[in-house]
Amino acid sequence: MEEKNESISLEERETAMRRKLYGNNIQATCEYCQHGRRSSDNKAVLCPKKGVMPLYHHCRKFVYDPLKRIPFRQPGLKEYTREDFKID
Repeated sequence: MEEKNESISLEERETAMRRKLYGNNIQATCEYCQHGRRSSDNKAVLCPKKGVMPLYHHCRKFVYDPLKRIPFRQPGLKEYTREDFKID
């Protein structure tokens, strides 16, 4: 019995760490759901639980999949020259 209690607390800790890693205020949308797959026209999500759903809708079966998030593109780096690093 003690092993079950330890494993539950370990799972809770992992869940808490995961929330902190990706932020606590993630919007629940079909676009990021583990069950859904994007349609070929990228305007809807094909859900095995609910059928064809809009991208920004969600249901009770929502399970967040962090690998479906597409990160924003980083701004380009400024070009530096040798003179920028000289100390006079």
